[in-house]
Amino acid sequence: MLRSVLWLVLLLSWQVHGQLLQVNNAVTEMALTPFLQVYQAQKSQSWEQLPPQDSALWRPLERETLALGVHNLWLSFSLSSDQGVINRMLEMDNPLLDEVSLYHLVDGDLVRVMHMGDKLDFASRPMRSTSFLYPFELAPGEVHSFYLKIDSEGSGYLPVTLWAPERYNQVSESTTLFQGIQLGILLALGLFSLFIALASGSFSYSYYAGYVLSMTLLVATVQGLAFRFLWPNTPEVQQWIIPLLLPIVMAFALMFAEKMLQLKHNNIRMLRACRMGAAFSVLMALLSPLVSYGVAIFSEIIALLGISTMLLLFALIQAFKGQKLARLYSLGWIVLLSSAIASSLIYLGMVDTLIPPQTPAMLGLTFEIVYMAAVLAIRYSDERRAKQRIQQQALEQAQRIRLAREESLRQEAESNERLEQMVQERTLELEITLRELNEVNQKLTEQTTIDSLTGVKNRASFDKRLTAEGRISRRQHTPLALLMLDIDHFKRINDRYGHLAGDHTLKVIAANLLQHLKRPTDMVARYGGEEFAVILPATDEEGALAVAEAIRENISQLQLSWNQDSIALSVSIGVSTAIIDSDSHPLLLLEQADKALYRAKNLGRNRVCRYEEQTLQAVSSAP
Repeated sequence: MLRSVLWLVLLLSWQVHGQLLQVNNAVTEMALTPFLQVYQAQKSQSWEQLPPQDSALWRPLERETLALGVHNLWLSFSLSSDQGVINRMLEMDNPLLDEVSLYHLVDGDLVRVMHMGDKLDFASRPMRSTSFLYPFELAPGEVHSFYLKIDSEGSGYLPVTLWAPERYNQVSESTTLFQGIQLGILLALGLFSLFIALASGSFSYSYYAGYVLSMTLLVATVQGLAFRFLWPNTPEVQQWIIPLLLPIVMAFALMFAEKMLQLKHNNIRMLRACRMGAAFSVLMALLSPLVSYGVAIFSEIIALLGISTMLLLFALIQAFKGQKLARLYSLGWIVLLSSAIASSLIYLGMVDTLIPPQTPAMLGLTFEIVYMAAVLAIRYSDERRAKQRIQQQALEQAQRIRLAREESLRQEAESNERLEQMVQERTLELEITLRELNEVNQKLTEQTTIDSLTGVKNRASFDKRLTAEGRISRRQHTPLALLMLDIDHFKRINDRYGHLAGDHTLKVIAANLLQHLKRPTDMVARYGGEEFAVILPATDEEGALAVAEAIRENISQLQLSWNQDSIALSVSIGVSTAIIDSDSHPLLLLEQADKALYRAKNLGRNRVCRYEEQTLQAVSSAP
């Protein structure tokens, strides 16, 4: 009904002449999707290179939600007014779009270019809002043309709306109020559960608190509020926070379901499945920064649907067996799963609706979390009454114990057996946790030795290795060779092509160096800036010079391309070789290699120099 009314108002208040929309003051809110023209470019191009509007390459945008991931997608429309000056705001209400470039033309002349998206700082937006807003004025007789270029790895949800400022403020206040109430409820429940968990030591409340708090942060991120208020100056966080949070939420949901359904006592196979699912979710969270955003989101949505279905199946099975909490849990999970499926289908572009893709999930999620809090309270009450019954039975049993000593001894033996079983179970849980913690620590330790840009060893790792190899050389009387390598004219590359090109150059050089190290004992490290160092244990001067010359010649033949430009590369290398005879000798060897390097650069670069006692001799150079 509402959609029909909007279309009726549209037809009565707007006039479409070809692709030119006539705007008046009668309409204060209008979805522009039916009037958008879309062009899918095969590669990145500027707006001047776009085909004419009457070209067959432009076609109407059939729906707001496209498939997951859009690149080089152009939207266009034109506006005009025959009334007085009209103030309007253009809104694209998808806070998770990576890059949005807006080109505003008046009578065919470009008047403004805006670059927005969650890959940029929040302050770069023309208006402080979770959605992307662009204000402008329509003067009588002017033709305003807009071109929007969209690049995003996430949802292809592209709602474009034209607002009167007053109407937008009214709607925005209502939306903000609803979001604030929703996040307030979630945050209050999460903190309350956390305090109960800390006070009581309850695993159930701990997992529930982790589930609610991680879900609250996920909701705030999806709504764009987290980017606006928590990390507005670090858009890098915005790029990986959702793929990280989704599996964390799944892990907490699995552990909470394990406690809620009491699988440890009811079904060991289901318990193992939940724990394997939680471990898989944690693994997905750890791997999410290593894959593209689109791949991570698509994989996690599929995993979310699978895990949700599995938990619902477990709950229904336990409910049919007569478990009270399982019946209550099933109802909440059915609502959440239904809303999650609806949002996933909208998010993946399989279902076309007027509502945003996150709306069904947000509504279902709020209901599920509040409902689960009630179920958890019921479980706590049931456990409390059960404990009271146990206490009463213990009193009665104590009276019977005084009458029958043998019965007392039997009860004591059973109690000790149950206690030992509980200790074994807790010990197993602790061993699993310690094993997982040890694996994470090993991964973190490995990361501290690697240069994050090039993937080779860092300076700290190089210093430790040089000291160690020096001691081996001293003990075994074997030569130790050291190569110091510097990229020629690296500053010129940064200044001319930009620092991204410089970073790419460093990665290419590092990869090339790794290809020339054939032995497992050889090591390449980024020494600093554009300098690399290579350690060659048990290598004499002739062998070190041969390796250095091979590296120099191979790099000089590289043809590095950047933005359709070819970058010529060359390196200067200093070589020093010696049998280490003292603890300070490795540092002297490093100093000698450095001197040889600077000698190579002073002789004209793109050459190899070796260090000798009284002279530095160039052994090779560019042809």
